[in-house]
Amino acid sequence: MKIVLASNNPGKLRELQEMLQPLGLTLVRQSELNIPEAPEPHRTFVENALSKARHAARLSGLAALADDAGLCVDAFGGLPGVDTAFYATQFGYAKGDDNNVKALLEQMRGLTNRRAAMVSTLVALRSADDPEPLIAVGRVEGEIATEPLGSNGFGFDPVMLIPAFAKTFAQLPVDVKNAHSHRGRAVQAMVALMRERWGVGA
Repeated sequence: MKIVLASNNPGKLRELQEMLQPLGLTLVRQSELNIPEAPEPHRTFVENALSKARHAARLSGLAALADDAGLCVDAFGGLPGVDTAFYATQFGYAKGDDNNVKALLEQMRGLTNRRAAMVSTLVALRSADDPEPLIAVGRVEGEIATEPLGSNGFGFDPVMLIPAFAKTFAQLPVDVKNAHSHRGRAVQAMVALMRERWGVGA
């Protein structure tokens, strides 16, 4: 079964293709089909992922998979949330992972509540008008470290401290991180849903 991934991120394609391999699905990046990125005007992960999946399915005529993910910090009322990728730009920095980490640590200086969660929401559709989208959410709770630690991963991985490992995501081997990450958990749930509802990989 061929399914369009509503993302142009090659790293995300590689990661998801590997995790979905047991289902025998072939993931195709939307850019390979000349599909432009969908607008993401919504304030929740699930609404943005659904919007991206419907857009890709409508323009490709294929089943579609989309994800929306981000960092939710307790002390900021759950923000940056859907604005995670652009977090640094709110504070005068250029968009980018390193600047996001720098801005976050500056904003959290002196705060004792450092609880946070990384959240990934996956949405899959059989067609653009599928009335029963598959929705899988992966969530990992931890704390924001006071300084970046580790060199693996990307995004906020160097400051996302996972209590069960007493390490940041960026300090963990990639296979361990993928097995326990928010996206890894969301994919595991999505694989189960696709097997049950769509009968793929059964």
